[in-house]
Amino acid sequence: MGQPWMLVRAAAILLVTRQTLALSDIFEDGKSDKEILDNLLRATRYDKRLLPPVQETVKVDVSVLLLSLASPDESSLKYEVEFLLQQQWFDPRLKYSNQSRYDFLNAIHHHNDIWLPDTYFIMHGDFKDPLIPMHFSLRIYRNGTVFYSMRRHLILSCQGHLNIFPFDDPECSFSLESISYEMKSIKYVWKNDEDVLKKSSSLATLNAYLIKNQTSECNHKNNWREDGNVPADEDGHPGCDLCQKQFKGNYSCLGVRLIFTRDRAFYFTTVFIPGIILVTSSFITFWLEWNAVPARVMIGVTTMLNFFTTSNGFRSTLPVVSNLTAMNVWDGVCMCFIYASLLEFVCVNYVGRKRPLHNVVYRPGENPVIQGDKKRDSTGVANEIVSCTNCGPNPCTHTANNGCAAESCLLQVRKKEPPHPIRVAKTIDVIARITFPTAFAVFLIFFFYHYSSYTHSDSQK
Repeated sequence: MGQPWMLVRAAAILLVTRQTLALSDIFEDGKSDKEILDNLLRATRYDKRLLPPVQETVKVDVSVLLLSLASPDESSLKYEVEFLLQQQWFDPRLKYSNQSRYDFLNAIHHHNDIWLPDTYFIMHGDFKDPLIPMHFSLRIYRNGTVFYSMRRHLILSCQGHLNIFPFDDPECSFSLESISYEMKSIKYVWKNDEDVLKKSSSLATLNAYLIKNQTSECNHKNNWREDGNVPADEDGHPGCDLCQKQFKGNYSCLGVRLIFTRDRAFYFTTVFIPGIILVTSSFITFWLEWNAVPARVMIGVTTMLNFFTTSNGFRSTLPVVSNLTAMNVWDGVCMCFIYASLLEFVCVNYVGRKRPLHNVVYRPGENPVIQGDKKRDSTGVANEIVSCTNCGPNPCTHTANNGCAAESCLLQVRKKEPPHPIRVAKTIDVIARITFPTAFAVFLIFFFYHYSSYTHSDSQK
């Protein structure tokens, strides 16, 4: 099969050389683009079904010029990218004489009659606009070089790390490949070996933050044309590999990798800062009186409802994933703090309203006063009743500051009564004033440091 094909190709090259020499008079000065192209593309001279008759593989130089990046969609991880795809190759059948006054021929109306590489996009998403004639240009130069430009508007399907959203950097990629010609026939190369995409001087980002772009050859290990294990069908029989046999081959492919970043200032102003304000607002109840029921209930319930409203409104625009995400951690921990502050109020109110013991005088806001077993001196200080053993056969009782000598007395202090319920309630509030803000500050430091480290590691790749 290889030898007849090579013979046909050699014959085509010889025929083109002869026709170029014999028909040089048709390119005289004054001929229009149409007249020259009509002669170049005559059916007896040119057949667009054949590859350009070059000695080696047809080399297609490719370059991409970014025009605009717009409208990131958080719910579906899609970005709109508009760019100009430029392809250049050599076709000796399209040479024309230097007698013509044109540096190049505008072949936009002859694009259906000229051989074009069958370039198609893989791993891209969707095309937004249909390809119409005004969206491409086709030029043919004197030496047979063909310059083909297309304006394309792609909606890229990106890959993001939603488990660390919004601290992730979505990666969008697409590839250019020939659908029918293998590498031995057509080879795609980046023009001037460029490793990054060109950007238009009037590049409009429109809320799409491109931080990095790369161009390279495709990784054939992950190519969809490579062999692989075909999964079994529903009945357990081995899958058919006919499709892989049909598409298997070594095809030239070029890849584009775009890495975007999110506008984190937007998420801080709409999610994180409002969340911090609501959580810290729920801590205000710790500085109110333990029995200020209406105020503490209003603050606790209001902050909880507001946090539910803001978090649900934001999460409704995000894709649903099964794993734990950064936003789930944020919402869950903040809600736990708000709910814990409400439970703290319930606990304080319950403890403060408990009835004191029978020997404790109920004096709200004062220290508990023990009666019956205490005597007050002239200064108003209560003294504990103690028993002495040196008063004779029968023990006597005195105050701790009066009576028998200290060295000969065995002080037997009565067991203190439990603290007053109001004192316990106020102590719980004092402890909460320190523990709740401290714990929330520790969580904020850990949360932002932990997920920002993911962002830093991704940027280093």
